[in-house]
Amino acid sequence: MNPMTAARTSSPADRPQLSLRERKKIKTREAIRTATYALVKEQGYDATTIDQIAERAEVSPSTVFRYFPTKEDIVLTDEYDPILMEELRARPTDEPWSDSMRFVMLEAARQGIEEDEEVARLRTQLMVQVPAVRSRMMESMSVTGRMLCTAISERTGRDPDSLEVRVYAMSLIGGLMETSLYWAENGHQGDFTALLDRTMTVLQHGLPHENR
Repeated sequence: MNPMTAARTSSPADRPQLSLRERKKIKTREAIRTATYALVKEQGYDATTIDQIAERAEVSPSTVFRYFPTKEDIVLTDEYDPILMEELRARPTDEPWSDSMRFVMLEAARQGIEEDEEVARLRTQLMVQVPAVRSRMMESMSVTGRMLCTAISERTGRDPDSLEVRVYAMSLIGGLMETSLYWAENGHQGDFTALLDRTMTVLQHGLPHENR
């Protein structure tokens, strides 16, 4: 889930332990991301090359491309969409769907800020400043939207490919995208979680009459 890290409200002990191979893969991906973030902060996004990223991360350029098809993917991709689905499925079955989504998305935003606010700011800043990053973000969030369709279908019994489910899921994704852009365009002022809470209220109840 981009640009914020998905919530991790359940205990790690409740989940299957990753194999050594999977842990190594995640470690390599994180090393590549960390190198990329550092280089972008030092010299800007456009000046940062795959060769530089590989050198900083102490891997080969081919390894970078094996994990991330494009430079934009390094900035945007995270490991948390499956965890987001877990959290949605873990909510009480009698809880209204809108309440479940509000809880999980707000926890995702809160967790992302707490884990690394600097990275969250950098991601959203690049979304505003670099058209290629923004375009790739939209593609990535479309994939997350399809995953949401599956989760909604499981909870409601609706067809995941129905118009209603697709519109609802993508309205949530679009709301998250616009909230992220708004936060960055306004100098990252204010609390992102509070902004997202306003977004969820609009999606649930419609546009308020008064201007804010």
